[in-house]
Amino acid sequence: MGCYLTVDYVDKTIQAVSGNRCKIGLEYAEKEIFNPERTLTTTVKVKHGHLPLVSVRTDKPIPKNRIFDAMDLLAKVEVEAPVKIGEPIVQNIFDTGVNVVATKNVTKKD
Repeated sequence: MGCYLTVDYVDKTIQAVSGNRCKIGLEYAEKEIFNPERTLTTTVKVKHGHLPLVSVRTDKPIPKNRIFDAMDLLAKVEVEAPVKIGEPIVQNIFDTGVNVVATKNVTKKD
């Protein structure tokens, strides 16, 4: 049995949070209902690398409603090898203050 929450709210004010032994609670419920965020992980193309793709992720969560926009943008991105872990691939994506960074090293092809 997984964790689930039941949230009663009126006019963006949460009245009650209940669930099946779920310890997440009010703060999580407020964030998930009114300002949900997610961390994005995907890949981008690499030119002249020993691998054709490099894995990337956001360094902080971004608004949930921007995830598909971010994926569409990143599908068009191509970086030049070498790529280092932590290297910014896209900075300040959609003016959110969130960067997309490499999570793997890719060396240049000989």
